[in-house]
Amino acid sequence: MQDRLLGLRDRILANQGFQRFAGTFALTRPIARRRASALFDLCAGFVYSQILLACVRLKLFDHLSGGPLSAAELSSRLPLPSDATVLLLDAAVSLQLLQRRSDARYGLGSLGAALLGNPGVIAMIEHHAMLYGDLKDPVALLRGDVGAGQLAAYWPYAGNRKAANLSHQAVAPYTALMAASQPMISQQVLSAYSFRGHRCLLDIGGGDGSFIAEVAAQTPKLRCVLFDLPAVADQASERFRSVGLSSRAVAIGGSFLTDRLPEGADIVSLVRVIHDHDDADVMTLLRAIRRTLPVDGTLLIAEPLSGVRGAEPIGDAYFAFYLLAMGSGRPRTFARLQEMLAESGFADIALRPAAMPMLANVITARARQEIC
Repeated sequence: MQDRLLGLRDRILANQGFQRFAGTFALTRPIARRRASALFDLCAGFVYSQILLACVRLKLFDHLSGGPLSAAELSSRLPLPSDATVLLLDAAVSLQLLQRRSDARYGLGSLGAALLGNPGVIAMIEHHAMLYGDLKDPVALLRGDVGAGQLAAYWPYAGNRKAANLSHQAVAPYTALMAASQPMISQQVLSAYSFRGHRCLLDIGGGDGSFIAEVAAQTPKLRCVLFDLPAVADQASERFRSVGLSSRAVAIGGSFLTDRLPEGADIVSLVRVIHDHDDADVMTLLRAIRRTLPVDGTLLIAEPLSGVRGAEPIGDAYFAFYLLAMGSGRPRTFARLQEMLAESGFADIALRPAAMPMLANVITARARQEIC
């Protein structure tokens, strides 16, 4: 019955006569306009993102951080021809990145001001140039007709059984990107879960130690162990020294696909790790974690999920195609992760409320008695 009703709706909405009627009739005109605007935004989305990229590369928001400026003043600072400057400024105003101010000046808009306070988002905007290059022929990407692109080279550990041999130079770009965006994710995790009841945290794939540093600041008695590729772990060790955590935080190098995990922790965290990997590798990792955890030990997973109400475009569109271009992993639903966790020896699997599920969802699970 529902399918028939939806089919009828589709035929009505696709009818050009109905579209003309809906656009002129007073009761349906607002709905028609909203849908037309949403459809146009989908068509024009790439242009919008390129306007944003131009603003970021020209450091437009930084120039306006001290207050409004005229188009002439900005033209000399960017630098751009005066007509191109006005074109960019007006485009940015239309996207709420900038706002017109008194005396024909331009200031930060609501979105531009928010970006100025989020260096992680700025870093991702720059990084997306690679993604757009890999998506230039999305049909070929879906069919598997194209080889490894820029993203696959940028994330060299993905599906790499010899990842432990990667050099410092190979891991530096993606480690820096993850570190720039880590504060946003850490806030989501710490708002959803307290580590105060634990004695030792093992953070697998912890990058340069940004997450551990955030957790350690809130839990002064917690011991911390980071496990990541050797070249990455070296960077984490340096970070722990620089922030005074060396006495209770250690970084150990290795690959979770081939090496034994460090023991002794009563909680293990996987922050933006699982969705980067295919099912077989995820199951290898989860079983290894279960073996290293004591009974009733905790596993915490933080990552974007597929099928999250209100965040569907992030999980089911953005991350789905990003990981496809990357060549490894996929966004998974909470139900799918429940199945994988249960099969790996975990129980009491819970999805904890997060302030912004579009950034990360927090899942906890308890290690049960039997080990798979």
